[in-house]
Amino acid sequence: MSAYAIAHLQEAAPHPEIAEYIERITVTLTPYGGRFLVHGAQHEAKEGSWPGHVVIIGFPSIAEARSWWDSPAYQEIAPLRSRHIVGDIILVPGVPEGYDATTTAHAMRESLTASQ
Repeated sequence: MSAYAIAHLQEAAPHPEIAEYIERITVTLTPYGGRFLVHGAQHEAKEGSWPGHVVIIGFPSIAEARSWWDSPAYQEIAPLRSRHIVGDIILVPGVPEGYDATTTAHAMRESLTASQ
């Protein structure tokens, strides 16, 4: 099941260390099957506000996403970003093939009925 690293990064002034981080990150993703799905694109906030930037990296599984994050190669370059950009980063598993949200809704309704 696929997984994602999602970053919500605040605006930051350009800095040579950020450029170095961007230059080096792809090499850290490759051994774990990671690839950029969203990077540097403009986004539209449809509800609420979402200042800053969004980055989404896809992985084959949550295990690969965790292994990438914890890898010595990524941990070596992470400070190049974190010293200059404030943000929130999460790892999240995707839904399985054939996922149907109505199944979740039915389970929710059953739970609500049982608790009444």
